Order: sequence, then C-alpha cells, then structure tokens
Amino acid sequence: MDAPLERMPALYLSHGAPPLADDPVWPGQLAAWSADLPRPTAILMVSAHWEEAPLALGATETVPLVYDFWGFPEHYYRVQYAAPGAPALAESVRKLLRAPGVPVQDIPDRGLDHGAYVPLVEMFPGADIPVLQISMPTLDPQKLMEIGRTLAPLRDEGVLIVGSGFFTHNLAALRHTGGGVPGWSAEFDDWGHRALEAHDVDALLDFEHKSPAGRLAHPRTEHFAPLFVTLGAAEAAGDLDGGRSVIDGFWMGLAKRSVQFG
Repeated sequence: MDAPLERMPALYLSHGAPPLADDPVWPGQLAAWSADLPRPTAILMVSAHWEEAPLALGATETVPLVYDFWGFPEHYYRVQYAAPGAPALAESVRKLLRAPGVPVQDIPDRGLDHGAYVPLVEMFPGADIPVLQISMPTLDPQKLMEIGRTLAPLRDEGVLIVGSGFFTHNLAALRHTGGGVPGWSAEFDDWGHRALEAHDVDALLDFEHKSPAGRLAHPRTEHFAPLFVTLGAAEAAGDLDGGRSVIDGFWMGLAKRSVQFG
C-alpha cells in the first residue's frame, strides 16, 4: 500500500519580473525555499497576469510559455521551462469547482506567463513536476478566498498551490521616487506583515481601506489578489496560524514578501 501523501503547504510569492534571474540574492532565496518543501505531485499556479472569466484552465498537455512583457533584452525571451502538463490535476480542479457551481472553461493553448514560470525556473529548475495554471476570474478578495477554500483538498493530494503576485506593485509611482524604497511600499509591507502575523484576515480582505497607502501600493489590485486564493486554501486546512514570511526585503523599491502556510 502506498504511503499517504504529505499535505503540501500553500504559498504566496512575489514573482518580480524576468530580470529576477540575474539578481544576486533572490534566485538563491527561492531555491532555498523550495529545497525545504516536500516534493509536490503537481503545482497549481494562480498568477497576477492571467485574469479570465469564467475561471479558465490552461494547457494540460504541452505547456508553452507566454512572454507577456515588452522592451526587455532578447535573452529573456529565450528562457524555456518545459514542465509536463497536469491533466489529472485539471480534472480534479474541474470537479472541485463545479461541485459548488463555479463555472470553468478550458483554454488548452494558454501557457505559463512570467508570473508562473519566472519563480518556477528558480524553485524547480528541473521542470519535472506537472504544472497547471488557472486564471483569476475576479479580483474580489472574498470570491478568490472562496476559490482557495474549494481547491484546498488538493493539498492532501500532494499539490502545491501557489499564488503569484507582488506584495507591492505600482510601477508608475516608482518613476517619481528617485530610487530607494518609497514610503508607500515600506508602509504597506510593514502593515501587511503585521496583518499576516496576527492572522487578521478581515483586515487583509479590506486592504484597500485598512492599510496605509493601500491605493498607492496597489493602484490596481491584481498583484495582491493571488494572496487570497492562498489564504483560502490555508484557512480551509486550518493552518492560517502557521503562516510565516519566508522572503522579505525589497527589489527595485517593491516589497518581495513571500509567505508560506503549512
């Protein structure tokens, strides 16, 4: 008889941008993080860079990459990550979501965008773990958290659920800071860290109003939104109180805080 699978943690990570690969510190932090995780049977990615309603499942056979960025040096467009598809995981996702009536669609040619593959290249460079990316059908924190709750049973099947965003994200405002870490980024990161440590889900759900500089840190909320899928997957398994920041600090003025539950 096979041994029972170990419940996988649920992660929210800041994914930076393609130049993350050239940073002297960040790739090593991601690699060290993954080395401390149990080996997943599959990875379910929810990235800030795919909004699609109804909720969509991406490629499940050959999984291409989506180079969804502009104006970067050519070598960033040559990165490869030939992870196997995850058709069995896709079927499990469909069943879990359709049970409570969540509509699901398939977009079989949609590959991994940079919010998915940039961190995966550093964390699982062998590209030998099946990966499925699903879209965010909404940016509503409550609805995303409910999706996370619904998908939480996958953790007991060895699936690593990853919400991928950026803990602060306002590229336009960075142009006016003159370098360094802007006050709005530092203030929001500190508030978010304390809210996570206190397990204050209500404050996090209402971050646009409860946090200092929330609308500056996230003028559009898609990079914070994947956190709520992670929080839902953590809450359903009863391990919100076990959350911890694994990576912190700043990159080009933006908070790269990344957290693990379980």
